[in-house]
Amino acid sequence: MQPAITDPQTRHARPEEAPRLASRLAPRLAALHVEVWRETYAGFAPAEALEILDEARRLPYWQACLGAPDPLTGAIVAVSGDDVLGVASFGPSTQPEMGGAVEIKHLYVRGPARGAGVGRLLLTACFAYFQQLGVHAVALAVVRENHRARRFYAAMGGVEGVGYTDPGPLWRSSNIVVRWDLAGGDG
Repeated sequence: MQPAITDPQTRHARPEEAPRLASRLAPRLAALHVEVWRETYAGFAPAEALEILDEARRLPYWQACLGAPDPLTGAIVAVSGDDVLGVASFGPSTQPEMGGAVEIKHLYVRGPARGAGVGRLLLTACFAYFQQLGVHAVALAVVRENHRARRFYAAMGGVEGVGYTDPGPLWRSSNIVVRWDLAGGDG
């Protein structure tokens, strides 16, 4: 039986903390990334992609994300005590389908914390942070077959838009852009 999730909190991992975070938090986020990614995509990613993705492959991403000097690149982490429950990373979009919105690159919540409001807490914290920076549009790509995530994003006010094929690095996935208009429009 999993321990109860008590009073989850979010914290924005700041660049000035990078040396400490790179050595302590980045490996934990890499492990969470691999764990959640494999659980989530086991039903529709090729077996080779599931095998290739490991902590060593994800660690450089999290080190760079946590140490990025650009305020539009970073991560917000959900914790309960010393337990990392989830993470949302973000940055400028490299996909034209995002229409220039700031992109939520990853939103991962560990299995025992799913359904406990952690994803909502992370997404809400991201939106609040982006609004402080004057960001008006946020988007993410969700794999078309990930119906659970799509329902969650819709419940959070996300509007599904264009679809596109993401070439990988691990597999070609059919994605849908989900967008939020933080200025109060219709997505």
